[in-house]
Amino acid sequence: MTKNNDMIEWFRASTSYINAHRHKIFVVLLSGEALADKNFANIVHDLSLLHSLGVKLVLAHGARPQITAALEKAGSKSSYHRNLRITESSCIETVKQTVGGLSISIEALFSMGMSDSPMHGADIRLCRGNFVNAKPVGVHDGVDYHFTGTVRKIRTSAIEQQLDQGNIVLLSNLGYSSSGEVFNLSAEEVATETAIALRADKLILLIPGEGVLDKKGDLVPSLTQEDARRYVDSLNQADDEDSRCLSQALQAGLRAHDNDVHRSHLISFKSNGALLQELFTREGSGSLISNDNFDLLRDATIDDVAGILKLIRPLEENGTLVIRSRELLETEIENFKLIELEATIIACAALYETSDDCGEIACIAIHPQYHGNGYGHRLLSSLETTARKNGLKRLFVLTTVAAHWFLEKGFAEGELNDLPQQRQQLYNFQRNSKVFIKQL
Repeated sequence: MTKNNDMIEWFRASTSYINAHRHKIFVVLLSGEALADKNFANIVHDLSLLHSLGVKLVLAHGARPQITAALEKAGSKSSYHRNLRITESSCIETVKQTVGGLSISIEALFSMGMSDSPMHGADIRLCRGNFVNAKPVGVHDGVDYHFTGTVRKIRTSAIEQQLDQGNIVLLSNLGYSSSGEVFNLSAEEVATETAIALRADKLILLIPGEGVLDKKGDLVPSLTQEDARRYVDSLNQADDEDSRCLSQALQAGLRAHDNDVHRSHLISFKSNGALLQELFTREGSGSLISNDNFDLLRDATIDDVAGILKLIRPLEENGTLVIRSRELLETEIENFKLIELEATIIACAALYETSDDCGEIACIAIHPQYHGNGYGHRLLSSLETTARKNGLKRLFVLTTVAAHWFLEKGFAEGELNDLPQQRQQLYNFQRNSKVFIKQL
């Protein structure tokens, strides 16, 4: 019964994410390594679920290991320059056959509909076409890349037309020139340039590892541009395959970010359900490159009560915050500001005007996943601005665990007698909270 209850609560909690993702465009990179992994069938099921929930999907698949294997079988050895395969004229036919076979296999997986399949009744239509216009890479450092190409143009109107008709668009790492030639492209480039051209809401990059890991081996769930570039520099010094894949994914995410695709997710293709966990739970799975900023900070409304209660409940249970009922929060909601990320409240704080010239800062709560990202400082700064605008001269806060944080923010330790008379009468001696005051 507990397991069923957990599933029910998760499904209810996912509603805000479902609503946020509906009708949005997601471009997903399916590397050749991902296609070869035993978990790929589950990824197809999860992508089908996204499609069923109204997400517009563009899939860009690669074929790097499959091409290498096919060339070796044909007696040809792959050569690289600047980490890019050199596709000679004698190899392009093998490349075309390999990529074409993979595209057909992907179509077959999305066509499943057996009664015991998660895709039963999905009736998914996959669309392929000459959506990517390419040109040759040319000669660099004296090296001729032959039939290795780069993206020249993405036919966005044609892709959008298919998406509007409810189709999933499937792209490969092949591009077509105006002269009728076929070029072997980087799948990372195809996915990134497509996301940029479509102004996609998300670029999702499936990678071998869990995500970006810090020096301790812990997952880094959220990355700024500066963070991502720092990790790229570090990864480029490694010579293992997983580091190379992660570095390329980070570089793709950075290029997308620089061109107004501000949410790039790096998610493991080996972990069953990682895609759904990243998109439909607060905890997520993987690493996110984003430009989250003050645009996420806003005044709370009555519709936010449930989200705020969910955020603050763990802190109330461990005694960090005073317990607030739904009814009390509903009457006080106009005092709250919050930070919202993908339609989910990840931080909140409140300002109560306790007298003509004094206000109380209360209920500062940050979701554990987002500690250290400066959200508390943003909320406090916004509340201080509101306090000054309303003519308040000083602020106070009562805290049991965050004394040093408030001292760092310019508050000074005070006494109970420093509080407004009305607030002194409501002081909870059992909690024994410390008093901190800031002059504005």
